[in-house]
Amino acid sequence: MELKFKKYSGAGNDFVLIDQSINCGINLTSEVIQKICDRRNGVGADGILFITESNTADFELYYYNADGSLGSLCGNGSRCAIKYAFLSKKFDGFNTQFLCGDKLYTGEVFENGNVKFYLQDPTDFKENLKIEISDNLINAAFINTGSPHLIININEFSDVKEGKIKFNEFPVYEYGKMLRYHKLFEPKGTNVNFIEINEDVIYIRTYERGVEAETLACGTGSVASALICSVTYGMQSPIKLITRGNDELTVEFKKENNSFNNIALVGPAKEIFSGIIYI
Repeated sequence: MELKFKKYSGAGNDFVLIDQSINCGINLTSEVIQKICDRRNGVGADGILFITESNTADFELYYYNADGSLGSLCGNGSRCAIKYAFLSKKFDGFNTQFLCGDKLYTGEVFENGNVKFYLQDPTDFKENLKIEISDNLINAAFINTGSPHLIININEFSDVKEGKIKFNEFPVYEYGKMLRYHKLFEPKGTNVNFIEINEDVIYIRTYERGVEAETLACGTGSVASALICSVTYGMQSPIKLITRGNDELTVEFKKENNSFNNIALVGPAKEIFSGIIYI
């Protein structure tokens, strides 16, 4: 079957975007999704953005992980979907609302091409989690920003404290894989974010579940890290983050005590190319 698609990047997070309206009869099985996301035998992507029509919003978004599973909320993927819907004239003006996982979200496209995505209030906030890993007893925090996220300052690790490992050299895959399946986060596991703070800027690297690898960026992980840094280090909105791909994301929010609302993620989202794949 011929499948028309577009390739999008949201701050380095890359997605294959499929519009149901121009791919009638498409059946996105787990095997098909894995084939499309395969970086050697397919298009290659961190995940699939599947856009369908909606009777109550401008469009509906389904996000699939590269392993074929239906994913939870994807921040950068949502921003890419908003950009596509804007360019495809699925809504008038610069503001939109769409459904994802039976929840209504909103977004905005700026004249410079950046996209703002408004998230719902976070849940399951936990701080001062003590986790033992590779002879390190680390202090971590957890929060769900639409997807579950563990946040760790790499200074918790002895090799970093002693100057043996720098941020860019940090073994994100090895530690991320272990922590992603930690018993504290059973049965579905968690995403794992490693951060470093330098002059009020958060540098972030993320191991994403479903991709089962480090990605160049993670939107909900960036939001989670910014909110945790607001609680732990007193950082104020807006907070700038630099991703593994060296792109800049900004997290905006309002905070009262340790409660957050009006949360938004701002950053680049662009179409890379379009094409056809046979599945």
